[in-house]
Amino acid sequence: MTTLQLPQAPRRSLVESTIELLRAQVESGAWKVGTRIPKEQELADMLHVGRNTVREAIRVLSHAHVLEVRQGDGTYVRSSIDPAEIMRRVSRSSLRDHFELRAMLETEAARLAAANRGKADVALLRRLLEERGEQADSATPEAFVDADLAFHNAIAKISGNTALTELYRYFSGSVRHNSLAALGEKDLPEPGLAAHAAIVDAIDRKDGDGAASAARAVIMPLITALAG
Repeated sequence: MTTLQLPQAPRRSLVESTIELLRAQVESGAWKVGTRIPKEQELADMLHVGRNTVREAIRVLSHAHVLEVRQGDGTYVRSSIDPAEIMRRVSRSSLRDHFELRAMLETEAARLAAANRGKADVALLRRLLEERGEQADSATPEAFVDADLAFHNAIAKISGNTALTELYRYFSGSVRHNSLAALGEKDLPEPGLAAHAAIVDAIDRKDGDGAASAARAVIMPLITALAG
């Protein structure tokens, strides 16, 4: 029997490891927002790495707005949250976790959209839904997912809640990746056009509860299938 040969897994760089260690200090609260962190040489000695490695790690975290370098004063904690890292963690979550989170966002977006929609909004949703069509009629999986995403992004925008709209827009990259992954799973159901039309109909009626239920009904079959 031939032994399968695989390439050696790449080792993480010292800079990546240092970034993770510094980020952990911030996220754990050991370094609180507004406080000054140890100097570069002190950190290098503590972590047993070179000063240049520490400097590069601080540069990356400064670019992410987690740290702030004040010339002649030191480096301070600016935020306990690294948005890019959070989205990386979201993207690594399971398909079930992803769709459960998506259900929460889309359910409330539909509820709010029903309360705030105008006639032009409903017309837009019906046009986007027509462009989405059924998966079987789409030229490529990517084209179908992009059309589906445009529809759901529009609902989030019509909700009138800026925070929800921006959160969903930020979440869209993960939505696209996981939706394509779901399409690749032959055992997972794909919510059809009629299920999506029910969301628009409820929004058109200004039926918040109905819109929320319809939005949840679109995703629940996927969640149920993934739980099996």
